[in-house]
Amino acid sequence: MSVTAATIPSQDERKVLPRGWADLVLQIAIWFGFLAAYQVARGVADRNAAAAFENGLKVIDLESRANSLFELSLQGLVGSSQLLAVVTSWTYWLSQFTVLGLALLWVYLRRNDVFSGFRNLIMLANVIGLAGYVFLPTAPPRMFPDVGFVDTLARFASLNHGSGLVQLASNPYAAMPSLHSADSLIVGLIMASLVTRWWAKALWLAWAPWVWFSVMATGNHFWLDIAAGVLVAAVAALVLERRRLLRFI
Repeated sequence: MSVTAATIPSQDERKVLPRGWADLVLQIAIWFGFLAAYQVARGVADRNAAAAFENGLKVIDLESRANSLFELSLQGLVGSSQLLAVVTSWTYWLSQFTVLGLALLWVYLRRNDVFSGFRNLIMLANVIGLAGYVFLPTAPPRMFPDVGFVDTLARFASLNHGSGLVQLASNPYAAMPSLHSADSLIVGLIMASLVTRWWAKALWLAWAPWVWFSVMATGNHFWLDIAAGVLVAAVAALVLERRRLLRFI
């Protein structure tokens, strides 16, 4: 295939963009196309409420038997502070797409050599997570007020799961695995490995634990959902690394 002059970024473009405007538009189209398809698929994947509540109760029973239903304590801590409730609520909403999207943009602009691997890892982890939603619909903690859980988002935030487009595009029974957990872990580790200042590394390494705390404290995930999300991220990384290794065999 011949390369025309129109497809080669000019020097002015390279000063701003590593591969020119055409590639940036392509990457944005890929990302938002993926997000749109993912959200629609997630929203219609499985709305079997009976199975979701049954699975949610199984998670509660398993954690109770292990004396590890500590999410209630986290909710009590957040409920005692208006500031903490607001910050954790906004962390829940912003971590999944806003922070993730900005991290992808930063890597694209500043470390384009690792961008495709970063993007592919995120996309693969989310596809694996979607399979979990289909085969294991699970109601989140906030849907079990009889156990003592509270829907912190509904109580402290103007934006909640019953709001307009959120209600249309989301699957209320998509708790297992936690993709907040998987995505924040991937973003935190990748960004910590790329930034140079020690305080920036420390902040990015703290990002995943903070997100995990926030999604549990707001009643949106059990710790078992978090653990499953970490496993999803690990599996996605292993799959991509295996493909890379096979190229050299």
